[in-house]
Amino acid sequence: MDVTTLYSIGELSRRTGLPVRTIRFYSDSGVVAPTTRSPAGYRLYDLDALLRLELLRTLRELGMDLATIQRVLDRELSVAEVAAAHADAMDVQIRVLQLRRSVLRVVARRGSNPEETKLMHRLTQLSGEERRHLIDDFMVGTFGTVDADPAAVAMVRAATPDLPDDPSSEQVAAWVELAELVGDEGFRARMRRTAMCQAAERTLDIESEAGEELMKFTRQKVAEAMESGIDPLSNRVTPVIDDLVHRFAEVFARTPDTEFRDWMAQQFEEAHDPRVDRYWRLVWIVNGWQVVPNLIPVYPWLIQALRNDRDA
Repeated sequence: MDVTTLYSIGELSRRTGLPVRTIRFYSDSGVVAPTTRSPAGYRLYDLDALLRLELLRTLRELGMDLATIQRVLDRELSVAEVAAAHADAMDVQIRVLQLRRSVLRVVARRGSNPEETKLMHRLTQLSGEERRHLIDDFMVGTFGTVDADPAAVAMVRAATPDLPDDPSSEQVAAWVELAELVGDEGFRARMRRTAMCQAAERTLDIESEAGEELMKFTRQKVAEAMESGIDPLSNRVTPVIDDLVHRFAEVFARTPDTEFRDWMAQQFEEAHDPRVDRYWRLVWIVNGWQVVPNLIPVYPWLIQALRNDRDA
């Protein structure tokens, strides 16, 4: 054998950048065995051993375990096969780390206590199948025993919340709140009543008596105010509410005073439950959907504005 093609451990260390003790460990493990020994008993390695060692270093830097690398070097597995499997495993690890990062950001932002932190961690650790089961249980428990509007039920099912693999901290917080909400029997009862009212095609008395034209005008004005960022509890709301109250008072032949404003708020409250509205907002956030302005419920804003004016 031509000794010029052989390398000592020191030469391998210089060529690969690996410490001598690491190369000796791989040698003793049989992963990269010495080709021969010098007359003085020192290990010598050929070019094939050098190439095996360089591949081993690369695969180790990519995070592969030594047993798998041994099978690659022994040609029991191809590099492509191992790379594909390892990439899939890393995808899972990345998703877990991203989810943990989002949970930690929520904890940091909200100053969560230990119990809330554990709850968030538990709920976000649910698998996709477990999360779907949670929502399915909500659907069956809410609509399984009532004559609900099929269209309303279909809409709820079509908007099933699905936490993405790489959720933002906002999506994590929304999912945790949503998971608690759908497990609340009081909320389920409200959703049942809403669905039953829709099935009976029931409209609010104030809506039917006010007429389609005034209701359309009201929704438009409230939507415009919401899009403009007008807080229903601020003084900026006064012109909007004054105009609407006077229009309703004229239709109902009433005086647009505090008593009438209070009556209007009570009438619109019949169609509003803040938890139902909150449910849909949370679904939008979890699913990463863009909020469509004309789909935002207008009654909560209107009721707050009426109450604010009355209290003023």
